[in-house]
Amino acid sequence: MEKESLSKLLDDYREGKINQEDVILKIRQAPFEDLGFAKVDHHRAIRQGIAEVIYGAGKTPEQILQIARSAINAGQRTVLITRMKSQAAELLSQHKELSFTYDELSMIGICGSLPKPNGIGKIAIVTAGTSDMKVAEEAAKTCEALGNEVVRIYDAGVAGLHRLLSNLDQLMKAKVIIAIAGMEGALASVVGGLVDCPVIAVPTSVGYGANFGGLSALLSMLNSCASGISVVNIDNGFGAAYQASMINHITA
Repeated sequence: MEKESLSKLLDDYREGKINQEDVILKIRQAPFEDLGFAKVDHHRAIRQGIAEVIYGAGKTPEQILQIARSAINAGQRTVLITRMKSQAAELLSQHKELSFTYDELSMIGICGSLPKPNGIGKIAIVTAGTSDMKVAEEAAKTCEALGNEVVRIYDAGVAGLHRLLSNLDQLMKAKVIIAIAGMEGALASVVGGLVDCPVIAVPTSVGYGANFGGLSALLSMLNSCASGISVVNIDNGFGAAYQASMINHITA
């Protein structure tokens, strides 16, 4: 159950379209559905403003299908599935009632329709290199699924600083920026020193052996001298997007 659904339920009760027993029954049914292998949290959108997201890694295609169906049947209009393998995507695509789409690069699957952007501004996603696009697209598609307008600025790392500076107007207009980089992770510090909005840094595992699978970028971002930077886990485009969306939906 989403906040809009709960509001409509209460409006219907106030207008006399449904009785008190119907309202109580709907709310009692809403908290979660026990599928045996998973307990699908249908109240999360009411508590947190964002409905439960399915983490696809480690789940079988059949499990993902059943969880997605549970969410759709409970009234969730957009079901986001992250780290989803192609085998699961093939299964869900056979069920037309789910209106399923899949992006192979980001491994993001979406059931239902994307919401219209309702954030207060734009989220800019900037990457150091083309190799960071997998993480960037996970972030971008998550932002879009959560109701945000996204600006993509890819392959604009510090090895060619003019590429970043040529997009300075878009960066300065953004409400939140997600800076994604591997190697030494310097991009986040540079971006953080140019703008007045929150910057969420995402270290990636891109790089040669001494980057320790993204640890060098993570430590660089954590030790950034630029203020206003927060850092998420290595390759965690979803986590950065979730935080960025929360910031972009805060009103005065």
